Amino acid sequence: MCMQNRVFFWSIVVALGGFLFGFDTAVISGAEKSIQKLWQLNAFEHGLAISSALIGTVVGALFGGIPSDSLGRKKTLFWIAILYLVSAIGSAVATDWIVFMVFRLIGGFGVGASSVAAPLYITEISPAHSRGKLVALFQFNVVFGILVSYLSNYLLAGTSENDWRWMLGVEAFPAIAFMIALFFVPESPRWLILKKGQTENATATLKAANPPGTDVDQMVADIISSGKTTSISHHASLFSKQYRTPVMLAVLFAVFNQVSGINAIIYYAPRIFEMADLEKSSALLSSAGIGLVNFIFTLIGMNLIDKYGRRTLMFVGSVGLIITLGLVARAFYANDLGGIAVPVYLFLYIAFFAFSQGAVIWVFISEIFPNEVRASGQALGSFTHWFMATVIAFTFPYLAETLGGGNTFLFFCLMMVLQLLFVWRIMPETKGTSLEEIGKNVVVH
Repeated sequence: MCMQNRVFFWSIVVALGGFLFGFDTAVISGAEKSIQKLWQLNAFEHGLAISSALIGTVVGALFGGIPSDSLGRKKTLFWIAILYLVSAIGSAVATDWIVFMVFRLIGGFGVGASSVAAPLYITEISPAHSRGKLVALFQFNVVFGILVSYLSNYLLAGTSENDWRWMLGVEAFPAIAFMIALFFVPESPRWLILKKGQTENATATLKAANPPGTDVDQMVADIISSGKTTSISHHASLFSKQYRTPVMLAVLFAVFNQVSGINAIIYYAPRIFEMADLEKSSALLSSAGIGLVNFIFTLIGMNLIDKYGRRTLMFVGSVGLIITLGLVARAFYANDLGGIAVPVYLFLYIAFFAFSQGAVIWVFISEIFPNEVRASGQALGSFTHWFMATVIAFTFPYLAETLGGGNTFLFFCLMMVLQLLFVWRIMPETKGTSLEEIGKNVVVH
C-alpha cells in the first residue's frame, strides 16, 4: 500500500468516529415520538430523555483529552467505539425512559470524546500538505452519518411495532466495524514520542505516513524539541500564559461556529420553514434538502481547504453567511415570507457554512495547539463548541417566539460580522505548515 493510500486508510478509519457521531446525534429524530407515546412522557420528561445525549456530549468533550493523553489516541478511540456499541444496544432494548436516558447519555459521552480524539489523531498522523483534507474527513463523516441515519430511519419506519428500537439498535453494526478497523491503524507518532519516548516506533509510522524523501529524522528531532522549547512539563496547565493565543483562537472559533445559528437551523428547520409560512409537508422536504446541501458543500470545502487555506474558506464563508442571514432577517421584518425565498436563503446559508465553518473547525482547532497540550486544547475547543450548541438549541425556540424571526436572525447575522473581523484581523493561516512550526508561532515566550 503506497503512502497516500495508507494515510488515507488510517484517516478514514478514525473518521468513522465522526460517522457514528453524526448517526448517533440524528437517529433520535425517527424514534422520539414513539418513545414519548410508549412511556407516556410529559414535556419535561420527553425533553430530558431526548437531550440526555447532548448533555453527555458536553461532558465527553470536556474530559475527552484526559484518556487521549494517558491511554493514547488509538486506545481512546477504541473505548469510544465501545461506548457507541453499548449505547446503541442499550437504547434499543431499554425498558423505561430512565434506562433509555442513561444509555443515550453513554452515547453522548462517545460523541463528545470522538470530537476530541479523532481530529487529534488524524492531525498528528497526516503530512502537512494534506492535513486539512484528511482532518476534514471527520466533519464529512459527521454529515454523512446524519444523512445515513435519516435514510435508515426512513427504511425502518413502519416495519414493526417496535421499529424505533431497530432505528437505534442498527448503530451497533458500524460501531463494531469501527472497533475492528482500529486494530489496523498505528498509534499517533507524536504521542509515542512525547508521552512514551518510543522514538523507534514513531519513526517507522512517520516514514510510512510521509512522502519519499521526507527528512523523518528531522521531523522526530523537531517533535522532541517542541516539548523542550516551550519550557513546560507534561503536566503543565493549558491555561499557562504561553498558551493564551491558541486558547483564545480555539474558544472564539468554537463560539462563532455556534452563534452562526447552525444548530438552531438544523434542529428546528421544519419550525423555521413553518414560521416562513410553508406547509408542514413542504417544511419537512426542505429540511431533507438542508441535509443534502450540507453534505455536498462539506465535500467541496474538504477538497479546497489545503489548496486555498483555512482563512480563505472562512473569509468567503463569513461574507456569505452575513448576506444570507441578513436576507432571512429582512424577509421576516418585511413579512415577505411566501414562496420559496426563505428556504432558498437558508439553503445558501447551509452551503456557505458547510464550505467554511463546517470544513474548517475541527482542522483548525486540532492544529493550533503545541504537541504537549494538543489533547487538552482540543478538548477545550470541543467543549466550547458543544456547550454553545446546547445553549443555542435550548434558547432558540424562546428567542424566536419572544423576539421574532427578524431579530433572531439579525443577531446571528451580526455575530457573523464579528466572525469576519476575527478572520481578517486575528485568525492565522496554518495550511502546509508543520504542527511543530505552528506550535512555535502561537506560543507566547
